Amino acid sequence: MTEHSAWNKRRSLLKKTLPGRVLLGAACLAYGAGVLGRRLLYDLKILRRKRLDAQVICVGNLTAGGTGKTPAVLLAAETLRRRGHEVAVLSRGYGRSAPRKEVAVLLDGRHTDWRLCGDEPWMIHQSLQGLGVPVLVCPDRAKAGELAVEMYGSRVLILDDGFQHLKLHRDLDVVLVNARNPFGGRRLLPLGDLREPLSALRRAQMVIITHADRVTASELSLLREEIWKVHAGVKLLESAHKADHVLDVRTEKKYPLSLLRGKSVAALCGLGDPLSFEAQLEELGAELAQAWRYPDHHPYTEREMISIEALRGGLPLVTTFKDFVRLPGNWRDILKGEVLVLGIKLVILKGRNVWIDTLDALAKDAGKQP
Repeated sequence: MTEHSAWNKRRSLLKKTLPGRVLLGAACLAYGAGVLGRRLLYDLKILRRKRLDAQVICVGNLTAGGTGKTPAVLLAAETLRRRGHEVAVLSRGYGRSAPRKEVAVLLDGRHTDWRLCGDEPWMIHQSLQGLGVPVLVCPDRAKAGELAVEMYGSRVLILDDGFQHLKLHRDLDVVLVNARNPFGGRRLLPLGDLREPLSALRRAQMVIITHADRVTASELSLLREEIWKVHAGVKLLESAHKADHVLDVRTEKKYPLSLLRGKSVAALCGLGDPLSFEAQLEELGAELAQAWRYPDHHPYTEREMISIEALRGGLPLVTTFKDFVRLPGNWRDILKGEVLVLGIKLVILKGRNVWIDTLDALAKDAGKQP
């Protein structure tokens, strides 16, 4: 069991008792005081932000839960790169095995062990193959950014999951809000899932509602009104997640979705809605011969992989990026056949021109002094 899932289990147990709720409430107040205090230190310039010689776009959120940040990072990188801008992605690299202060670089034509950079940056790199976008991994994002500017001539830096990373100056803050669970129970951690109060939205210049296609029109309207109530006039976009490509994670080759057409496959997922993933595979023309369903955020074990390998009969195993990062570290030794990941892209449903124009204008200003 991962630390994240173990904590969620303990928190659920605490919420069932009055003493537990009191304990979580007290921790919530302490956490909130810490967030406010840290923010004041930066506002009063007691703590200084580092400014880099490039434009910085931050893609982040307010909650600890998933909002689809990775597809948004990919879309930002693709949007800028296809317009001729030199761009790099900066990632913290949670869970990597390399020394903390070392900057790992993922770049086209260069092989890097995924364990040295962490699963998520590795997958960002795989999805951006062929675009010439370096992905630099280090907890010290300023150090990684300086290297991107110096070594790769990057004029725009995309800060992955950095809305709370106040240490680095940014020129555009993009905050994602999941339409299906917008504000994490509306309570700060650890009682809820909010990293910051809703008022923190006022720091953002752009808000993207994700999974806008998964809620009703009235729910979407109410969410828009609430966001504008907190931050009147903010650029507000709506988006959906759509299948984009198939990645063979063993060979690190990316294929079009047509690879699945007419192919018998085994599906593996640990999602809140496994039927939607399986239905998506069938819509792409895959023949779903087997399906393994686990609880949302399930951390896969070696025993489970051994069982799946024994039962899948050589069928390609298709999973999601979200699930792939939770496979055991030695999955390559256990799963002998094809392991495919269904790549997802973010599609702007409302505000596409605003998205393109905002990023393009910012990139053209790269290098100018404020």
